[in-house]
Amino acid sequence: MTQQAPSIHLDSGLEIGYGAPLARFGQEVDLAGGTHFLLARNGRGKTTLLRTLAGTQKAVSGNFRVNGYVQYLPEDLRFDSEITPSMVFRTLLPKARRQEALDLASHIELDVKKPYGRLSTGNRRKTSLIVAEFSVKPDRGNILLLDEPFSGLDAFARQAFEEIWKNSASNVLRLVSCHPDYDSMAMPSALMIDGDRARHFKGANQTWSGLKALMN
Repeated sequence: MTQQAPSIHLDSGLEIGYGAPLARFGQEVDLAGGTHFLLARNGRGKTTLLRTLAGTQKAVSGNFRVNGYVQYLPEDLRFDSEITPSMVFRTLLPKARRQEALDLASHIELDVKKPYGRLSTGNRRKTSLIVAEFSVKPDRGNILLLDEPFSGLDAFARQAFEEIWKNSASNVLRLVSCHPDYDSMAMPSALMIDGDRARHFKGANQTWSGLKALMN
């Protein structure tokens, strides 16, 4: 069986928002496997777009298509304060992938035996990201919609996840809402919400330094 590649298609005229539109796409956008960044100032519609693509919120107008197994990881996801990351993995992850998840947790210094309520913000985020990444379906295309996934993470943990992203780009499309950390951060594909316009910028040598000059 041929594995179907993941994709997102946004029609020209797609409007997102809550009743009244926050932003409108003036051009068609096609996203394939790999990492795509979602950029905007606070309150301009990043989370709204992710929720729309996840199907938890309706578009104001217009159409879009997603092709793949979709997971949405909100910034404010929380687990019960009494359970441990190990219990979360045992409950939510396929049995065949639990040891890989535990190995990564050890590598990025996540204490899987500590109650979730006693974890730092960064370690709570590690728990959520591990669940999302190891829930990816190997036999089909996947779409991960990630809202500020690196909030509270140290550089070492971030690098570990970025390596996973690099190695799974063929069958995982990641749309990542973020506030970039440094000017030279590579962003070969970026959706930007600027005022009430949403646009797609792409280029092999594109960096945050060049993109931020376009953002109001």
